[in-house]
Amino acid sequence: MSHISNPRRTREAMTRASLVLLSGVLLALPMQAFDPDAWNAEQPEQPGVIVVRGATIWTAADDVSPEDAVLENADLLIRAGVIEAIGQNLQVPSDAVEIDGTGKHVTPGLIDAHSHTAASGGLNEGSNNVTSEVRVADVLNPEDVNLYRQLAGGLTIANVLHGSANAIGGQNAVIKLRWGLEADGLLMQEAPQGIKFALGENPKRSNFRAPEPRYPTTRQGVEKSIREAFEAAIDYRDAHQAHNRALKMGKKNLVPPQRDFQLEALVEIMDGTRLVHAHSYRADEILMLMEVAEDYGFTVATFQHVLEGYKVADELAASGSGASSFSDWWAYKYEVIDAIPHNGAIMWDRDVLVSFNSDSGELARRLNLEAAKAVRWGGVPEVEALKFVTLNPAKQLQIDKWVGSLEPGKHGDFVIWSGHPLSTYSRVEQTWVDGRKYFDRQTDLEARETIAAERQALLQEVRDSGDERAEDAEDTEPDPEDVDRIVDSYHGHPHQESGR
Repeated sequence: MSHISNPRRTREAMTRASLVLLSGVLLALPMQAFDPDAWNAEQPEQPGVIVVRGATIWTAADDVSPEDAVLENADLLIRAGVIEAIGQNLQVPSDAVEIDGTGKHVTPGLIDAHSHTAASGGLNEGSNNVTSEVRVADVLNPEDVNLYRQLAGGLTIANVLHGSANAIGGQNAVIKLRWGLEADGLLMQEAPQGIKFALGENPKRSNFRAPEPRYPTTRQGVEKSIREAFEAAIDYRDAHQAHNRALKMGKKNLVPPQRDFQLEALVEIMDGTRLVHAHSYRADEILMLMEVAEDYGFTVATFQHVLEGYKVADELAASGSGASSFSDWWAYKYEVIDAIPHNGAIMWDRDVLVSFNSDSGELARRLNLEAAKAVRWGGVPEVEALKFVTLNPAKQLQIDKWVGSLEPGKHGDFVIWSGHPLSTYSRVEQTWVDGRKYFDRQTDLEARETIAAERQALLQEVRDSGDERAEDAEDTEPDPEDVDRIVDSYHGHPHQESGR
C-alpha cells in the first residue's frame, strides 16, 4: 500500500523521522554550534547593470500595439534595480551581468491580487463582524516556504489578505517575495494600504456551525452591519474634527476623543487612503456594495472572486471597480452555482479591469497558466491575458507606477521562461525582484543534491550517537506530497484558512 493511501502510517513515519533528526542535532552537536542567525539567508546581490540579450520580451505595457507589446530578439537593461531600456543591441559597461536570452521569453514578475501566503497564526478574527483594526502585516511569516516556491513559478508580488469571516475584516499587506528577508523586508512600501471586506455566506456564517451565534446571519444583515460601521466612523471623524477646530480657536484643557483603531481604518476608506478588496460572488451583493460605497464616498478597488461579475459587467466598469476573479474555480458551495469559465473574458470585453488570482499557496505557483485559460475560455488575446497576472493586478493595487510591466523607470522585477509564458511546457528559469536574482532553477537543482547530502550526514550523526531510534530513520523517506498533506492537516488547509 502506498504512503498516500495510508496517511496514518505516513504520519507515524514522519513523526519518527522528525524525532530522529531532532535528537541527532541535540545529541551530536556542541551547543556553540548553534547560530540563531543561521536560518536567515543573505539578500541576493544587486548587480550594478544587468542585461538580458536576444530574448522575446513581453512588456505588458499599456497603450501599445500587439506588435510593440512583444519584442523579438530584444535586450532588457536594468541599472541599480530599475529598468533603464528595452531594445536591440543595447550598450552596457564591461562589468555588466549579461544573460543569454536566446530562445527564452521574458515577462514582468507575476502579481497575485488575492493571497494568504506567509500569513501566520490564522487569517480570520472571527470574534466580531467588524475587525478593521487587525493587520496582516503584524503576522507575516518570512519563513513560509511558499514564498520560495512561488518565486519558482514567476511570482514576485502578492496581496496578502485577511480571511472572509467578517463583513469588514482586517488590513492587508502587499509584499514582494524577497525570500530570506525578515517580515518588514517583505512589505512593498510604495503600495497603498488596503482592507478586506466580505459578502454572502462567509460573514453570515452559514458554511459552518459557529460555537457562538453572531450577528449577522442574513445577507441583509451583512449590508446593515457595514452601513452601521461607517455611520460610527463618520461620528468618530466628526468628533475629532470638532476637537481640532476647538484647539485652533484657542480653547484649552479639552479632552480629546478616545482613539479607535477600528474606526480610523474606516475613516481612511472614506478619505480615499485605504483600498477596499471585497470577497464577493453574487451579482445582487456586488451591486449592493457598490451602492454602499457610493453613499459613503469611495469606490471598491477590487471585487475579489466576483464569479457573477459577468452579470453586472457594465455596472462594474461604470463604477471603476476592478474584478479579481478565479479562472475556473466553483462548485465548492451553492453560492457559486452560476459561475462560468467565460467570466473573466466577458468582464474584460466590457472594459472591466480584470485579474486572475490564486487564493491558494499552490495555485500561486502557476498563475501564468491561469492567465492562459482566458485565451481558451473567451478568446482574450495572449498579450491581454498576460496582463491578467501582471499589469492589471498592479493597477488594482495602485502600484502600476512601479511594477506590472517592463518599461523604463519601473522596478527590475522580471521572469525568464524557457519558452512561451502561457505554455504548459514552459518553466521558470530565473526570477528577479528589484534587480536581484531570488530564484535560479539551475542553482535550485544543484542545491537539492547538497540538501540530500546534508540530510544523510545528520542521520549518520544520529546513528553514531547510539540513539536507538536511528534504526527507524533508515527506511523513512516520506513522499513530498505526503509531507504537504500532513502539514495541511496540522495547520489547517489554506482553503479553510481563507474562508473561501
